[in-house]
Amino acid sequence: MLSDDKITHLSNLVLKGLLEKKLIKLKEEDGIVRKEIRRSIVEELKIGEEIDQIVRKKLQSSSKKLVEGSPEWEILYKKFFREEEIKRGRIAE
Repeated sequence: MLSDDKITHLSNLVLKGLLEKKLIKLKEEDGIVRKEIRRSIVEELKIGEEIDQIVRKKLQSSSKKLVEGSPEWEILYKKFFREEEIKRGRIAE
């Protein structure tokens, strides 16, 4: 998980980028938009952590004992992670 300072910094960068590219136009204080961006970042990080835990459990329960960090472990981790992201609608197939 990222620190609060890093999440705040990222939310500021996202808001700044959206404004500079004129993808959004604010009529009011940008605090509401910044808060929503921050909430979205935190939610995505939580989902990523949940997926990570699911994938690690799959790898640990494999009949073949895999060593974390080995090429085979890395390949399967990425494969299972992608499958979980697809299940959750985070990425398209």
